[in-house]
Amino acid sequence: MVAEMIGVEVSHGRVLPEWIDVNGHMNVAWYIFAFDHGVDSLWNSFGITDEHIRDMNSSTFAGECHVIYRRELQLDERFVVTSQILAVDEKRIHQFQRLYNAEQKYLAATAEWMNLHVDLTTRRVAPWPDYILEDIKKVFLAQGNWPYPDDAGRQMHVPNPVVSIAKTKVGRR
Repeated sequence: MVAEMIGVEVSHGRVLPEWIDVNGHMNVAWYIFAFDHGVDSLWNSFGITDEHIRDMNSSTFAGECHVIYRRELQLDERFVVTSQILAVDEKRIHQFQRLYNAEQKYLAATAEWMNLHVDLTTRRVAPWPDYILEDIKKVFLAQGNWPYPDDAGRQMHVPNPVVSIAKTKVGRR
């Protein structure tokens, strides 16, 4: 099934021999690697460049990431990573990425990220600099009119477990 490629293209590449695992397909670690390169490319469009990080002593940290693997990628297959900004506040950005097989156009995987802006001096979450927040808003407003991803916010579970631990809500300590 050929998928419509949703999102702004942020990176692309080819599955290298060292990315292939014992199962004969691209190893999970390299999906994260491909997605992370897409994050860096998106950040560059906001002005969060290596120079900005060095000069302003601020960057982003991944707070959470959820990857869903849809189809295998194999040796030498080309891929494209797209990104869609879902929400932004004064300290966070919620984005959704899709990794497609570039030739066959199928969706191979998705990654949902919550990234936090961090003051590297204090190593604490801090508000975005005004000019970075303005650039994020510009990129958000320029992106396509794509629907909210069905895979965003998904929770892992086994529908009919043979055994399981009961899920209870426990207060944070």
